[in-house]
Amino acid sequence: MFATPAGFVSARKYGSLLLSAALCFAALSAGAQELPGWSLVWSDEFDGAAIDREKWRFIVGGGGYGNNEMQWYDLAPDNARIEEGVLVIEARKQKKAGWPYTSAKLESREAWTYGRFEARAKLPVGVGSWPAVWMLPRTEVYGSWPNGGEIDVMEHVGYDPGVVHFTAHTAAFNHKAGTQKSAIVAVPDAQEEFHIYAVEWDEARIAFLVDGREVHEFANTGKGWREWPFDQAFYLILNLAVGGDWGGREGVDNASLPWRMYVDWVRVYRADE
Repeated sequence: MFATPAGFVSARKYGSLLLSAALCFAALSAGAQELPGWSLVWSDEFDGAAIDREKWRFIVGGGGYGNNEMQWYDLAPDNARIEEGVLVIEARKQKKAGWPYTSAKLESREAWTYGRFEARAKLPVGVGSWPAVWMLPRTEVYGSWPNGGEIDVMEHVGYDPGVVHFTAHTAAFNHKAGTQKSAIVAVPDAQEEFHIYAVEWDEARIAFLVDGREVHEFANTGKGWREWPFDQAFYLILNLAVGGDWGGREGVDNASLPWRMYVDWVRVYRADE
């Protein structure tokens, strides 16, 4: 989850897509475990009493994570817990280890090459919040970021509440070089309602979807790993950052804390032969 350039702010400016309520209802009603052409290979429905440590590992620490973020990632139930079948990731104004905020970051213990990856989530409310569902390579075959690639299944910044961002980063295409390939999609109720954020990834492309509707595509150019490093196993990440170069561009509204990111479930599918 890396910062996006200042130009990527307004959905209207870039002709973003307004998702209809009817489409959302249809996608949620269809039953995500029954997808034609796909077989479920891994999931977490968050139905247990606690976060499943066999499926997820907690990241603990601070340091800004390359973006000047302001949180200390912790494993306390104040920051990550299960409530009524939903994962809650909570950012709090709470000093720890010299950092002014605490939050949580979970990484899947498993990793996959290709498939369909879904998370049903409701996003936090508050200027300065920066939630994401994203993916990184398990091993740095091509070197450190951005060489190994990054898939942002969903990113959101609290100061621009009505839109969600979708990006794939590579050595050739990334925000530090001003060459990233992103889409900004209007999801006006992203902070009030759950939506299904997904990618379908194979040898030829990565398709980004919201509630079953494709909103962005990143295609394999066939020009080598600098443009397409996505032939390795990637793991899933769920986190809620505070501030940072992008999330904190308009400051942090302390009065709106604590912030909560809700994740109903995460599912991974393999394409049927």
